[in-house]
Amino acid sequence: MEQTIKECCPIFHPEKWNQKTFNWEHKKFIKASVPTFFHIPFRPMLGKKIRNMMKIAKDSRKLPDDMEDVLLLFTDPTAFKSELFLSVIDTVPNAENTTLSGTYLTKVFDGAYNAIPKFMKQMDAYLAKQDKKANQYYVHYAYCPKCAKENGHNYMVLFANVSV
Repeated sequence: MEQTIKECCPIFHPEKWNQKTFNWEHKKFIKASVPTFFHIPFRPMLGKKIRNMMKIAKDSRKLPDDMEDVLLLFTDPTAFKSELFLSVIDTVPNAENTTLSGTYLTKVFDGAYNAIPKFMKQMDAYLAKQDKKANQYYVHYAYCPKCAKENGHNYMVLFANVSV
């Protein structure tokens, strides 16, 4: 396994995720939610929720062996709530287990968290060139804020659920 940045976030390889298509059939995740204020999460609550999700999945040995394959997807059903989906390899006891199915087109972006609306417009244009439209967006942040600063990149992957 590749070295991680200060043993926190795994090294991110944009080429693995950029402009790819993923067809998921009941891909397993555990789910949690955090309050937001106009799409901005309360960072202490967010960090605590993510650490708790990781611990539950790790303790039950349900995380993929390669941490580079672990996805933590975010979606905001409202301006006041974010939902988090942590990919797992099987059902996790004492967690809200769920699945995602469908076709997902991806694109990698590098920039500030508040640039998400701009990146979504760019993603919409990318999809339009393929005669596709996003039904829903999920965002995977490759690095935590600390690792993004240390690495000099704030990569994020937009996952667009599209109709085929």
